[in-house]
Amino acid sequence: QVQLVESGGGLVQAGGSLRLSCAASVRSFSGYAMGWFRQAPGKEREFVATIEGSSSTPYYADSVKGRFTISRDNAKNTVYLQMNSLKSEDTAVYYCAGRRGRWGTLLRKAEQYDNWGQGTQVTVSS
Repeated sequence: QVQLVESGGGLVQAGGSLRLSCAASVRSFSGYAMGWFRQAPGKEREFVATIEGSSSTPYYADSVKGRFTISRDNAKNTVYLQMNSLKSEDTAVYYCAGRRGRWGTLLRKAEQYDNWGQGTQVTVSS
């Protein structure tokens, strides 16, 4: 079982930035596709971004494209989500997810992942 631990959430004003990190306790981290999801109160978990294991090719939801950047450091077993130009509608609990295999950027649904972090709260004040 892969353990994923998110950090970096917090309270930020609209227009500000935050960087989330997700550390994975796993061998061969480059063999895992990783993703970020978010869930606001009363809403379903929503796809944010995914990144391929070895090539680091990213894919974004339209709602965050141009504002968020997903990246990974396979030497540190860590995936990041840099969030810029934050809006109040970005307020949610953000979850890191992973799945072993060469999935490219096809994993864009929560049910496609089998490893999850505990989540980190991001609150954007307007």
